[in-house]
Amino acid sequence: MSAPTTPDINLDDSTALGLVAGVHRGEFTAVRVVTSHLERIAAANPSINALLDVHPEAALAEAQRIDELSLNERQSLPLAGLPVAVKDLIPAAGFRHTQGSPIFANRVATRDHILVERMKRAGAVVVAKSNTPEFGLGSHTFNEVTGLTRNPYSLDHSAGGSSGGAAAALASRMLPIADGSDTGGSLRNPASFCNVVGLRPSLGTVPNSPNGFAYGTLSVKGPMARTVRDTARLLANMVGFSPADPFSYTVDTAALEEVATSTLGSTLGEPMITAAYSLDFSGMFPVADSVRSVVEAAVAELSSADFEIKRAHPLLPEAKEAFRTLRGLQMLASLGPIADDHSDRMKDDALWNIEAGRRVTGQEASAALTAQSQSWSAMADFLRTVDVLITPTVQVPPFDARIRYPREIDGTLMSDYLDWMTLPSIITTTNHPAISVPVGFTDMGLPVGIQLVGRFRDEARLLEIAKRVEDRIGSWNSVPDINRTRPLDQYPDIR
Repeated sequence: MSAPTTPDINLDDSTALGLVAGVHRGEFTAVRVVTSHLERIAAANPSINALLDVHPEAALAEAQRIDELSLNERQSLPLAGLPVAVKDLIPAAGFRHTQGSPIFANRVATRDHILVERMKRAGAVVVAKSNTPEFGLGSHTFNEVTGLTRNPYSLDHSAGGSSGGAAAALASRMLPIADGSDTGGSLRNPASFCNVVGLRPSLGTVPNSPNGFAYGTLSVKGPMARTVRDTARLLANMVGFSPADPFSYTVDTAALEEVATSTLGSTLGEPMITAAYSLDFSGMFPVADSVRSVVEAAVAELSSADFEIKRAHPLLPEAKEAFRTLRGLQMLASLGPIADDHSDRMKDDALWNIEAGRRVTGQEASAALTAQSQSWSAMADFLRTVDVLITPTVQVPPFDARIRYPREIDGTLMSDYLDWMTLPSIITTTNHPAISVPVGFTDMGLPVGIQLVGRFRDEARLLEIAKRVEDRIGSWNSVPDINRTRPLDQYPDIR
């Protein structure tokens, strides 16, 4: 009698939840899941350059350990057998921890970040690190250590950043889940650019340790995946109180899991969604016409009997400058000591950020903290009148990978490399959760996402609304056609 065969794993159509369910039911092994993804990495990563320091032997050994567990033990792992690559700003024991900097090019982490601990405890298998800009600065993923990450939907365009390696790996089906971090849009921007989902949680929802700037209020860690349901499952295994994070708190994971296990077209909570919609906060910043057309079409398609949308937005007049000031102080605290010893080995963007922090006066710091408080209150008050705020995720579509950042948006000049990211960064200042959901493509075939901003510390409701958006107009299952035969420069001249 011939041995029973197991079904092939079609990575193009698979979801993280579907893969876990297959492992739980014994349809295929964790080793099979990891092997399939390692094969995709070997085929796709040379073109995209999303991942570094791949450890196939260790990953397969961990997958084998999961397969040898009892059925009950295996079914108790909500991420059983799912490969994940940890963002290279985050330490994972035994893997390189370069932060995209030549200063740390050969450093190997000796301990796991709490995020890594929790993903591994849930059954995820760390296979690699994901690429990031130097020190995570700039929403375009390139650095001197590992080079440029390219967009799977167009290899000549940016994958975004700073979680660009994670987003590109998800889009190209090298990974089913990924972690990331977000200060001014680093989970949301690459999600929009790469047609995947990226969630910036409320401050403290996902604990952050080790963290040398533990009382900073701009940067958070969070989940990325190809679908909202997969994102909800991953978030449920990241959240919760930790004595190592002063902002962390206990989170209702049952509400997140309810979203993860919901069915297509189902409704959780109140059936009617009231939403406010704004393209540019009454002209506060420019938005490219190519993005406008996709977002407006998506909003028009969403409007229905159960989705009531009006044009409105909270007033955040000081949020832009507050973000810049607080970001400068954060960069001074985290990178200033490194620059004291290694300024000659740091890129100009990093030195510019540090210098911005040094120039902040006490009066400016006080004003920024006051403005941040006002921005939080303005968003909280506004979201008492509607369930969610809808905006574009980013002001531009994916741009030419040979430039550091867009110098202009449809004729409007950008003052510096932060200007084109004003939209996601002012949302950062409010500290409310925000998610990017893929909803379509420009005429050039470049992905565009919409940003949904929800009530503070109510990620479950935000994810449920995002799920309903995805169910109706999501474009997550559009698979990129990657030209793997074209020779590409991993270290092009980027100006």
